Amino acid sequence: MGIKTALPAAELGLYSLVLSGALAYAGRGLLEASQDGAHRKAFRESVRPGWEYIGRKMDVADFEWVMWFTSFRNVIIFALSGHVLFAKLCTMVAPKLRSWMYAVYGALAVMGTMGPWYLLLLLGHCVGLYVASLLGQPWLCLGLGLASLASFKMDPLISWQVSQVEPVRREGELWHIRAQAGLSVVAIMAVDIFFHFFYILTIPSDLKFANRLPDSALAGLAYSNLVYDWVKAAVLFGVVNTVACLDHLDPPQPPKCITALYVFAETHFDRGINDWLCKYVYNHIGGEHSAVIPELAATVATFAITTLWLGPCDIVYLWSFLNCFGLNFELWMQKLAEWGPLARIEASLSVQMSRRVRALFGAMNFWAIIMYNLVSLNSLKFTELVARRLLLTGFPQTTLSILFVTYCGVQLVKERERTLALEEEQKQDKEKPE
Repeated sequence: MGIKTALPAAELGLYSLVLSGALAYAGRGLLEASQDGAHRKAFRESVRPGWEYIGRKMDVADFEWVMWFTSFRNVIIFALSGHVLFAKLCTMVAPKLRSWMYAVYGALAVMGTMGPWYLLLLLGHCVGLYVASLLGQPWLCLGLGLASLASFKMDPLISWQVSQVEPVRREGELWHIRAQAGLSVVAIMAVDIFFHFFYILTIPSDLKFANRLPDSALAGLAYSNLVYDWVKAAVLFGVVNTVACLDHLDPPQPPKCITALYVFAETHFDRGINDWLCKYVYNHIGGEHSAVIPELAATVATFAITTLWLGPCDIVYLWSFLNCFGLNFELWMQKLAEWGPLARIEASLSVQMSRRVRALFGAMNFWAIIMYNLVSLNSLKFTELVARRLLLTGFPQTTLSILFVTYCGVQLVKERERTLALEEEQKQDKEKPE
């Protein structure tokens, strides 16, 4: 089934209507639950007074993400400059030795980029300022400091710099950077306002209260937890990318929206780490990802490294195992679909019907991705509650209803992918020489 297979407009309209109605219905249930639980004793620590203009309490269970954002931005910017490995090594040595390591590294960096004469100049400035400080004369320190700064603008010092090439921005790039910065600000404001009405981070911590939610609201709660984590990552990457693009760098792009994920192979929350793992581990071992045994070895190695990166613990072990299984299970199902009898059955279907069948399996995969990642983003007990309510006690009505709604969403995602593929094809056709 090709990605360019189209469905009737009326059918896509029905899918949009069903999905919109289902999200609104689930959102209403979450809003009512948040209002009812605002004054519960279990909510006191994480639901506190919010903006005065809104006049409602705010879910601050993950309010620390603002501080995380600040430190995360600094770490990424430092990493983009290529020195993060050295910084990690310095933190592993004694404080006295650490200062000498920084001094040697700084001297080598200046000599490598500017040359030995520039290094001697800087050392001369440092020695002069040190001697002036020993004399204890403020006016001498001030005068020598100003003279040192002025010397950088005098011949022949101005002819000792790194590359003189002035970076040039593409047409419309600056507008795109401004739009990205504005979008990040809007997203931060929207998340803050959202937390005044929906306590999606606090409700899962009170399992008794969460168990009283309607099935639709509980499904919406599980889904919104992953959406929030994606929004948080997208905002963090968006702000960092904006700063990096201003410095003419090419940083990793934000993660793919969780709503558009129905394939385990595309699931990630950190595109930089994901690209590194794919380049040096997953693709290196797995090759074309068409053979079962190499794929198993590639996924085990990838998630073993990811486990070490995240910090080994029971939840990380479980998360790694589930996602490793999900990747391999997709390949097993693909091989099964290519098996003679099943392949002939699909070949007998129309391309539209084949898309519908694949979207149904994509809907199942979508909820597998949500459940597997909910383990690490929330808690194992809450994940067990959601699985029991949606798959066991809610079967068949709740299970099939949520599956149909998810199927509608997957079809809309596939339609978006089809549109992008056609636009890319038209762009390539225009670029071809006549």
